[in-house]
Amino acid sequence: MHPAPDDPEEHSCHEGHVHSGVERRDKLDLQQRLNRIEGQVRGIRRMIDEDRYCPEVLTQIAAVRAALDRVGLMLLEDHTRGCIVDAVREGHPDEAMTELMGVLRKFLP
Repeated sequence: MHPAPDDPEEHSCHEGHVHSGVERRDKLDLQQRLNRIEGQVRGIRRMIDEDRYCPEVLTQIAAVRAALDRVGLMLLEDHTRGCIVDAVREGHPDEAMTELMGVLRKFLP
């Protein structure tokens, strides 16, 4: 999504609709989750520097992946309940489904 020229906080979801971003309370939750993930990644770096047992490192990598997946799902839900639902209500169901399927293709393995 690209910022709308008149407001850096707003992004176009589809033609004729402007998405103003993640809900404030959700944004705080996402930021906290991302801060924890950053800490986990730094911890993995230390583990590698300290030559820790590989299965322990791999367990931490799996935890980071799971945490990132949760953040992604939260964003996907927000986008689906916001932009996608709005697009369908505004008479753009085909555009909404094309966009949603594109996002899902990127997100899912």
